Amino acid sequence: MDVVFYIALTLTVFLVLALLAAPVLLRPTPAARRIMEMVKSNRPDERNVGSQERMREAILSLARSLRVRFGLAEDEKVKEQLLSAGVRSSRGMNAYFASRILGPLLGIVCGSFIQSHTLFWALSVAAVFYLVPDMWLKIKIKRRRERIRRGLPDALDLLVICVEAGLGLDQAMLRVGQELVIGHPDIHQEFMQVNLEQLAGKPRLEAWKSTAERTQIAEFSLFVSMLTQADRFGTPIVRALSRFGDEIRLKRRQRAEEMAAKAKIKILFPLVFFIFPCIFIVLLAPAFMNIAKGMRDFK
Repeated sequence: MDVVFYIALTLTVFLVLALLAAPVLLRPTPAARRIMEMVKSNRPDERNVGSQERMREAILSLARSLRVRFGLAEDEKVKEQLLSAGVRSSRGMNAYFASRILGPLLGIVCGSFIQSHTLFWALSVAAVFYLVPDMWLKIKIKRRRERIRRGLPDALDLLVICVEAGLGLDQAMLRVGQELVIGHPDIHQEFMQVNLEQLAGKPRLEAWKSTAERTQIAEFSLFVSMLTQADRFGTPIVRALSRFGDEIRLKRRQRAEEMAAKAKIKILFPLVFFIFPCIFIVLLAPAFMNIAKGMRDFK
């Protein structure tokens, strides 16, 4: 009993002395204190979440649960379309599926306020709200492909410069992707995606082919085919990139000339139906007014 008492007393004294000496022994060094002062922030640690954000998260969670329940989570075609549109996060996918599910319900509610032919208008508005997300997705895909098509010659020029400077093809694509984050963010996403797939263990050729399938652009598919042939047959990559860049610029110039030639035909209809009538009114209206005034005076 006495031994247990002395042991407990010794531990108690040791712990008390350790607590008294801890502020002195464990205080940070001057360098550590300067670093802490530099990184110190006066902002509160907790972020205030507003009611609008809570409602948005609730809608997205509901859409996520409904998507899993109805089996829409396995729709690979829709996933490929979203990836082609640049929507890569699960939040964006959930928002798209939420609009597909909740849009017709909102359309039925809006159509029910119309007094005449209520059923017809409710179904019509619901169908329109169901088709609006698909139309938005197609427009987004088209605009993204056009941006990639326009920025591809610049990316090829940067690739040629990087390869001539001594970088490998993978390092050159990574460097070009980092440089194009502001000017051409879509090409930046595709190049970084290729790099991430290669880091994950995917072969180089398969990563390039998946990029071509995801973008579905003829110029980008030709670019990937050229890289594949150069890697397979060992042709100089700089020469291939230079020639391909010249061909892409020539095609872009030809496309611009084609659009300029089509503009002459497209502008014909606005001229005939909108501009010419205004010109005729401005030019002939005073003459008709003078003739009418002269006829009244003649009578």
